[in-house]
Amino acid sequence: MSKSIPYRHYIRALSQWPKDALRPDCQFQTILERSINRRFLGAEQKDKEGKVVKIEPEKIDKTRELEQVNALYSLLGNRYSQKYKLSKEFMRPQSDPDHYTNLVKELEEAPKRSWWGNLVNKWRGAVRYQ
Repeated sequence: MSKSIPYRHYIRALSQWPKDALRPDCQFQTILERSINRRFLGAEQKDKEGKVVKIEPEKIDKTRELEQVNALYSLLGNRYSQKYKLSKEFMRPQSDPDHYTNLVKELEEAPKRSWWGNLVNKWRGAVRYQ
């Protein structure tokens, strides 16, 4: 394994990244880790004839990679939401004051909902009573 500083920072940041409950089969950290491993460690691919071909790691610009890691850490630490706070009025629009509250509630309930619950919810959204 590569012992470079940017590689270790990437792996550490991705190990702290929260899991996505809505898409358990497609996690951000898994996809990014594959890309990082390919760039830092190289990879193996099969060619048209079925032979395994080793792909060499790319030439790494450590300064640029550390800037990318810094951006990843800033997202992980919610640096921008703390720096640029949203006002209460922004989070409660006049047209639908409970919109964001309902959205968060829906996002928390969605992964736990059964197949039948999803079907009923879909029909509820299609048929609206006045």
